[in-house]
Amino acid sequence: MSITYSSTVDAPCEEVFAWHARPGALHRLLPPWQPMRALTESSSLADGRALLGLPGGLRWCAQHRADDHRPPHRFVDERITVDARTAPAALSGGWRHEHEFLPEPGERTRMTDRVTTVVPGAALRSTFRFRHRQVADDLARHAQARDAGLEPRVIAVTGASGLVGTQLCAFLTTGGHRVIRLVRRPANGPDERTWNPDAPAADLLTGVDAVIHLAGAPIAGRFTDRHKAAIRDSRVGPTRRLAELAAARTGVVFVSASAIGFYGHARPGEELDEQAAAGDDFLAHIVQQWEEATAPAATAGLRTVQVRTGIVQSPLGGTLGLQRPIFAAGLGGPLGGGHQVLSWIDLDDLIDVYHRALYDDGLRGPVNAVAPQPASANEYADTLAHVLRRPALLRVPEFGPQLLLGRQGARELALADQAVFPAILHECGHRFRRPTLTECLGHQLGKA
Repeated sequence: MSITYSSTVDAPCEEVFAWHARPGALHRLLPPWQPMRALTESSSLADGRALLGLPGGLRWCAQHRADDHRPPHRFVDERITVDARTAPAALSGGWRHEHEFLPEPGERTRMTDRVTTVVPGAALRSTFRFRHRQVADDLARHAQARDAGLEPRVIAVTGASGLVGTQLCAFLTTGGHRVIRLVRRPANGPDERTWNPDAPAADLLTGVDAVIHLAGAPIAGRFTDRHKAAIRDSRVGPTRRLAELAAARTGVVFVSASAIGFYGHARPGEELDEQAAAGDDFLAHIVQQWEEATAPAATAGLRTVQVRTGIVQSPLGGTLGLQRPIFAAGLGGPLGGGHQVLSWIDLDDLIDVYHRALYDDGLRGPVNAVAPQPASANEYADTLAHVLRRPALLRVPEFGPQLLLGRQGARELALADQAVFPAILHECGHRFRRPTLTECLGHQLGKA
């Protein structure tokens, strides 16, 4: 027996087991710091198979065992070899994973993972600590939403394959909602619909209760005329046309991504809430147009929310994805002068904001999706180095990000100085999973 990890979850066995059985569970359970991604989820915890992607095109295939399937208390999967790409994983020895759910007083559940493998248990402990935290936190958020009156809904999502979209869709489906992914390629199955951003079909949103619009070209890059046009054209027009479609449907909630770039890159010494004035640089102008493009939905009487997102923290992408390997090698340090303020948010906390926007009638208009404690570049570097147990001595001069992003891109992205605060979320009593940078980076990097 390599490892046994157990914890108590504030939900009954039936609910905890059902969470694991729904689409999206595997995406929510895989630690983001590991080089393993869900390719195909199991169709059944009784006898289905899940396929995971490993570096170098290798695969990990997990087969669920029908003779050990006892809902809602137990299921088991074992790694198997099905082809040449799954064979190398077998070199590490066998892998049998037993999942057990036993009732405890007060409608709670004792959740236990037992893994039999030659891999040392110490190497797996952070993985299961992460998994159990994700399950407990996700179930708590879904329970909160149910208490607030949210019933299972049909939710259309653009940008579903991106960093935020992948985890948001997984969170929603494990909570019992049906997600319809709006994709720009031919649809594959009933839970996808082909979306042409320039000319969306009139029936695209038929049967939909809510729209979460995340799609847009990546902002990071050198701010050439072509890149700036891609940023604008992938957001403003598509958002307006999608809002016009939503406006024709009664009762739909329209939630659109936005960005704290609204406030402009140079706001030293200011505390920026949702009432703060807009900035006057390229990104500020684009974000203003982006938010204004949701007007057709709001004018039609739909509750419309613009989620002004801070710097998302996940090793799967963004700032943390870039800086983690540098800091892990002991070569990290603050950017520029180090005094500029970064307004950040944990990836799971951002998902919670989108989730809350579906059911909280108090959320309308712009909402700052940032953690309550912004950090200076010096503080960010020191915290990341501390979490990784590495030094942070090599300060990166301004010409460093300028080499990658150009002068304007570096100024408006890497070196932006914006102390943004989630005033509206605070007013509605929203609680963050990871309100401090130490908690966030510890969880996201398996160093809690």
